[in-house]
Amino acid sequence: MLGTRILTALLLLGLLGMGLWRAPPWFWTALVGLLVLISLWEWCDLSAFGLLGRAIFFTLSVLLVGWIGLDGELAVTAQAVLQLLSVLFWVIVAPLWLKYRWRVDHPAKLALTGWIVILPTGYALLSLRTLDPWTLLLFMGILWVSDTCAYFAGRTLGRHKLAPAISPGKTWEGVAGALLGVGLYALYFWHGAPQSGALWARMLRRLGTLWFVLVFVLVVLGILGDLFESWIKRCAGVKDSGKVLPGHGGLLDRIDALTATLPLAALLASELT
Repeated sequence: MLGTRILTALLLLGLLGMGLWRAPPWFWTALVGLLVLISLWEWCDLSAFGLLGRAIFFTLSVLLVGWIGLDGELAVTAQAVLQLLSVLFWVIVAPLWLKYRWRVDHPAKLALTGWIVILPTGYALLSLRTLDPWTLLLFMGILWVSDTCAYFAGRTLGRHKLAPAISPGKTWEGVAGALLGVGLYALYFWHGAPQSGALWARMLRRLGTLWFVLVFVLVVLGILGDLFESWIKRCAGVKDSGKVLPGHGGLLDRIDALTATLPLAALLASELT
């Protein structure tokens, strides 16, 4: 199992590196489109849509992905609106959803939630890559460091459960480890920003010490995204969102934190760079 997980991770890293630096832009667009469609298909399973509901949801999803992915002025406006809706969802709706442990079984509400969670993530991946691949990697690195530090801190020191009714494995010690690790990560790049002419460095110089506030906000949102997907899976009665990634489960299992953070990162980066 460990070997399978490592091989899958290496393949994903290879595709990421190729899409960001080596391949033509259409490759990244196709890769992100595939990621979004697979995630939406997994959302169908988590939502327990019937055959007709699945067909309607997925057909509308393909049309939305294709239309909003165009370069026209209306499509660009729709992308920005979706990203703003995503930020509002994660800041206001998702915390209440988890606090009261809502169980939504209305197909239209589930479909709308799936679009707000998944579609803005795809557009954020496209816009950040177009802006600067290193800036996209900088933001993704925040979540990778957070997840890794939370895992090891939780395994070694974890005593106090963060949300036992939603995700029993997560602890407050893991959160503290994530904040500490990401704090060091943020300090490293903040220290290097004045000496660099890169786009990400200009963004950090404009933010100043607010860079650390942004990083910690993204960590909290990432944890929220992880918990939200865990709750949706618990309501659906499944352990993984799918089986598309050998050794890792579903695609949504791997991008849950990104869904809650990248739309906000993309909006801010577009204003600050």
